[in-house]
Amino acid sequence: MATASVQSNAFLGTGRRKTSVARVRLVPGSGKIVINDRTADEYLSVPNQRTIAFQPLAETQNVDKYDIFVSVLGGGVSGQAGAISHGIARALLKASPDLKGILRKKGFLTRDSRMKERKKYGQPGARKRFQFSKR
Repeated sequence: MATASVQSNAFLGTGRRKTSVARVRLVPGSGKIVINDRTADEYLSVPNQRTIAFQPLAETQNVDKYDIFVSVLGGGVSGQAGAISHGIARALLKASPDLKGILRKKGFLTRDSRMKERKKYGQPGARKRFQFSKR
């Protein structure tokens, strides 16, 4: 994150998706977004991922009202975009609880619990089995 101390007017939210964890800090400001000490355009190079990450802001008309500082780790870029979205939604909820209806209805507050299934012993993958031979 950009600064080490957490100000009293900052709203914190933790978002998770797959194996990614995003710690989001919302500070009232002009709409500056910093992800892992880089700009949002640098970090999320695919436009679709930027759209997913900042959808809660667009749906609640808060795009230019907050500066956002994100620390995200784990997983891939797609999972990180989902984690950022979840974290922003949780921080927005702390900033103004009256947004709960909009955020809940659009599904931004629900943790997407889908994870990769683990590989099991005695088989080549999570679901795949070795070929069965009758004789």
